[in-house]
Amino acid sequence: MGPVSDAVQPEFLLVRADDPRVEALLADYAAELAGEGIVLHQGEGGSVTADEMVPPTGAFHLVTLAGAPVACGGVRLLGPRVAEVKRMYVAPAGRRRGVARALLARLEEDAWSLGADVVRLDTGPTMAPAVALYRSAGYEPVEDYNGNPHAGHWFGKTLGPGGSWGT
Repeated sequence: MGPVSDAVQPEFLLVRADDPRVEALLADYAAELAGEGIVLHQGEGGSVTADEMVPPTGAFHLVTLAGAPVACGGVRLLGPRVAEVKRMYVAPAGRRRGVARALLARLEEDAWSLGADVVRLDTGPTMAPAVALYRSAGYEPVEDYNGNPHAGHWFGKTLGPGGSWGT
């Protein structure tokens, strides 16, 4: 994909996590990581199925800029009042444009709408940009909550009063 104007606003599309456009983005993510010597372990540890990220217990978004897919991410309920962000990825064409922050905020809004007041997530040990995003968005380190052997960081955030999306 060629350069995208900075004036282009992201469009959020509710889709299934197994939508072919999402699968293409996640394949690009796996290839990007492989280029850095990192293996993406889908289906292991803290993995999730597409069926877990559909209403009424989840949601999944494909984000486009000027009609081109540039990001994706989902949320699922782990239990009463606790949601988890999964498969969040922003392709190079969407980076440094506020797409990641906007997607994370949308996923938090989804979690709140699903009845959660706590959001959790994990990320790999070498994902410094993701860690920086999560910390800047108010996520705090938490103990390993999902047994994902490939994660290096676990975070949580309280939504609602004192957090986000509450009144």
